[in-house]
Amino acid sequence: MNFFKVRPLAASLALIALCVMPLAAQSRSMTPQEQANLKLVLDWWREGFIAGHAEAADKYLAPDLIQHNPNFPQGSAAVKAILSGRTPVNPIPATIPPDRMPAKAFAKGAYVVLIWEREAKDPADPSKSYKYNDFDAFRVAGGKLVEHWDGATKNAGGGAAVVAPGGAIPPTQNMGKLTPQEQKNQDIATREMKDILQYGHVEVANEVMAPGYIQHNPNVATGRDGFMKFFGPRAKPEPIKAEWKNKPSLILTSGDLVFYMYDRDGKDPADPSKTYKYNWFDMLRVDNGMIQEHWDTARKAPPQPAK
Repeated sequence: MNFFKVRPLAASLALIALCVMPLAAQSRSMTPQEQANLKLVLDWWREGFIAGHAEAADKYLAPDLIQHNPNFPQGSAAVKAILSGRTPVNPIPATIPPDRMPAKAFAKGAYVVLIWEREAKDPADPSKSYKYNDFDAFRVAGGKLVEHWDGATKNAGGGAAVVAPGGAIPPTQNMGKLTPQEQKNQDIATREMKDILQYGHVEVANEVMAPGYIQHNPNVATGRDGFMKFFGPRAKPEPIKAEWKNKPSLILTSGDLVFYMYDRDGKDPADPSKTYKYNWFDMLRVDNGMIQEHWDTARKAPPQPAK
């Protein structure tokens, strides 16, 4: 769910209180403080966006909230204004139905990540639908949500929201301490994201990807062979270097999950001569020394016209 994208209340019922979230949807390596941060985010959704209580914005959001969604102004006032137009639900539900929970959720250091599974019409056949993924990421400080990112692109005809600047997250921010196993998982995941996808060495997939690699990008076949078949013809191998060609703005590793967030430039629909910043995510699950699963923001590409 894009954090501040205006949607009907029914479409927002994709949240669930931490106390009833199945362990399968969570990272199992969170510290008590990280668990508290994740609960804070889910409580905000439950009380604010699910129950429609405008006062929840004052309770959970910093007044000077830094907003990276390109459709919303900075600060919490815009969020509170949206909620003020709703009829609040009383009493506030204690939980959200388990079938509407995030696909994955974890906190690491000061950050909380929620991955959502969404459904859209297939551009090749509107009578059918397909699954894709979306994300929300938050930074927590002083018991408030102080910064937010998601996968939203700028709406056509949207307001003149000033987008927060992108760039790498300052190293002074708390991104959590990695265990030795988490560091190994991150190093393995980076072989895919950097060495394969940025430096073009698709053969590295044989070293780091499980044969049954699960693919959630709707444009790429599942399995290691499907990955190699898709990216092989597109690859332009060059010598692998230690540095990223396109460095993620944020990398978070929690247990077997490795999350990457990138800044991207988009054409402003209101003025194609201008660009704006939005965010993209990739997330990998690493187990037994091999990459087992992948999620990202990709939507299904429309069919190419016949030549």
